[in-house]
Amino acid sequence: MNIIFVVASVLFFICVSGIFLATKFGNVELRWLLGILVMCLIVPYTVVLIGYVKEKPEKPVIISLSLILFYLILELIWDYILRIPFREILTLHIVYIIVLYIASFTMIGVSFRINRKMGWLVTITFWISLGCLIYLYLF
Repeated sequence: MNIIFVVASVLFFICVSGIFLATKFGNVELRWLLGILVMCLIVPYTVVLIGYVKEKPEKPVIISLSLILFYLILELIWDYILRIPFREILTLHIVYIIVLYIASFTMIGVSFRINRKMGWLVTITFWISLGCLIYLYLF
């Protein structure tokens, strides 16, 4: 279960980085593909959550996984099902950003709980995504 979580978290941040770069360069098809890949991460996070509930009921990890799934489901509903332009509506965008960073810091926290080296790997990919976000808006 642990390796699935770490791989999914690294893939999440790599895909988010790619989405930022695809947006910067106007590549709509790549942005869409990477967004779909992010949505597909609902599956491994759900598998990990079920595994943790069955094997070792650690409340902090279960709550953390639930927060990550909440973010992914929120993104799926707002962006892909309802197609709400939430990035253009300030209050919804603020809620989205808060939930995104709660999920991101949760991924980092759980990764460190699993293994220190894996925690640093996830943290590095998080910082790469932040760098891509800065590049998107400042350069």
